[in-house]
Amino acid sequence: MAKVKLTKNALKAERDALKRFKRYLPTLLLKKQQLQMEMRTLQERVMAKREEEDKLRKSMASWISLYAEPIEWSKYLSVKEVRQGEGNIAGVKIPTFDGVDFNLAIPDFFTTPVWIDDGIRSLQGLISLRLERRVLEKQYELLSKELRTTSQRVNLFEKVKIPEAKENIRVINIFLGDQQTSGVARSKLAKGKATARTAALDALAQKNKEAAA
Repeated sequence: MAKVKLTKNALKAERDALKRFKRYLPTLLLKKQQLQMEMRTLQERVMAKREEEDKLRKSMASWISLYAEPIEWSKYLSVKEVRQGEGNIAGVKIPTFDGVDFNLAIPDFFTTPVWIDDGIRSLQGLISLRLERRVLEKQYELLSKELRTTSQRVNLFEKVKIPEAKENIRVINIFLGDQQTSGVARSKLAKGKATARTAALDALAQKNKEAAA
């Protein structure tokens, strides 16, 4: 901790700083709480998307496994564009999932199984779920980073800045109080000496007057 100046100006500066810290702290605490709530919601959404993926994957596997020859899905389906926007949570800019566009090739009805169309639709759904989940995970990552920063600031204010300002105010008040007490004592001492000197001079003058008479 830097050595504080023991002056009235320093006292005012410390009091102003303490007011600032106390004014900002509730805002930081509110932001921390909001981030924690949003992260819990995101975590639930990510888990829900994973469950949807697993359910769809198992559903596809149950009927795809009936066919011995593997399917080259890339011949029929590929991602053309992942559409993303931008949102804001508790002051944090986050990506949003706005959908996905696919490149689709129409299968040959004479050379492909009849269920290939269902497979393509299922795969589109699986890819969309996976891409959306990744965006949600990115949102969680960004909020987690902001939460760490906010928590550090809360700890800084609660455990360092506010106690430090209070201690500095206490030390300065004690010093200024001692200075004031010392000043009053010196003033009284000086006044007492002046009074005693005046009384001595008056007594000497009176003595001289009586001697002359």
